[in-house]
Amino acid sequence: MAFWIITIGLTAVVAGLLALALLRRDDKFSGEADYDLRVYRDQLTEVERDLERGVLSGADATRVRTEVSRRILAADTERRVDSDLVSGAPKALALVITLILAGGSFALYKGIGPITGLGAPGYGDLALVERIAYADELRKTRPSQAEAEASLPAQAPIAEFNADYLRLVQTLRDTVVGRPDDIQGHVLLAQNESNLGNFSAAYQAQGRILDLKGDQSTVQDLTDYMDLLVLAAGGYVSPEAEKAARVILARSPDNGIARYYMGLMMAQTGRPDLAFRVWDRQLRTGPEDALWIAPILAQIPEVAQRAGVNYQIPAIGSAKTKGPTSEDIESAGNMTGADRIEMIEGMVAGLSDRLATDGGPPEEWAQLIGALGVLERTDQAFAIFKNAEIVFGGDPSAMDMITRAAQRAGVAE
Repeated sequence: MAFWIITIGLTAVVAGLLALALLRRDDKFSGEADYDLRVYRDQLTEVERDLERGVLSGADATRVRTEVSRRILAADTERRVDSDLVSGAPKALALVITLILAGGSFALYKGIGPITGLGAPGYGDLALVERIAYADELRKTRPSQAEAEASLPAQAPIAEFNADYLRLVQTLRDTVVGRPDDIQGHVLLAQNESNLGNFSAAYQAQGRILDLKGDQSTVQDLTDYMDLLVLAAGGYVSPEAEKAARVILARSPDNGIARYYMGLMMAQTGRPDLAFRVWDRQLRTGPEDALWIAPILAQIPEVAQRAGVNYQIPAIGSAKTKGPTSEDIESAGNMTGADRIEMIEGMVAGLSDRLATDGGPPEEWAQLIGALGVLERTDQAFAIFKNAEIVFGGDPSAMDMITRAAQRAGVAE
């Protein structure tokens, strides 16, 4: 509320100053009508002098006075009209400028119609380092799965299922209670609770399946469990769902559903920049018919805007490595030290800008960290390495490649 009070106050002050400058005018307004009035008044004075000197007769003096007085009235009327017109124009212009200033600023901030909003209501004026620290704290202290579920409104009864089906599900529940080690019973219970929209009961049944299978649990078992956790929390990625996603990515680095939820978690905890990179990579990796493509396409424009990226949706599945070619590397070997550094500087600038806006595969992140190490920009290399840990944290092969580059750059053990 304080933000809007200050903003409205500043807008009013600026608009007032502009209006004051337009409305301020010379009180001694001078125009053609004013000149005519002065001439006619001089003529009346001259008539009186001529009458005193005997140059004009009384009848002629009366006739001249009448004519000059008529002209004075006409000129005064014209002067008043001109004055109103001139004084009214600044008022109208001041009103228009005020409306444009206030309305245009609000439209640019909030985004109205075809205008893209540039504001971020609710965000304080924080430096980037403080924002990242705040986001890390937000992620660590965010609500648990149980707290998220407790905050949701009560679920409305599902009317499309008939009484016979509901009785069968209740019988299944009672049976599973008496046979807690029956994997197939829990599989059926998880499926049917999910069909009913009882996602909390469904993930609990799925969790029991994971306990019973132990090391034999499949990636699909884990993915189903993670998916049910998010559904039960109303689309919120809880710490429990994040933990499941990381376990999945450790076993299956290319699992698209887990990557989607990791990006969603980052978007929900104040890191739209990392969410954008994760989701952009998924779009570029594809395939087009993957389950996660549609939800990413629906959300990534807003995430990109929050991340400060002027983004165009790429062709799905268009990922390609865009690092230096073999010819670049070969030519670098024949360069002097200064020329080699200059070439690396150019590569770093281009690669850094593109990874920040478009994202990219782990090979490019490793190349960037290595190049920064050569340039002895260890602080920047370390910061990028830490970002890579978040983006590729669930991909052991990718992190192995990036870590090796960070070790060569001297920013990792």
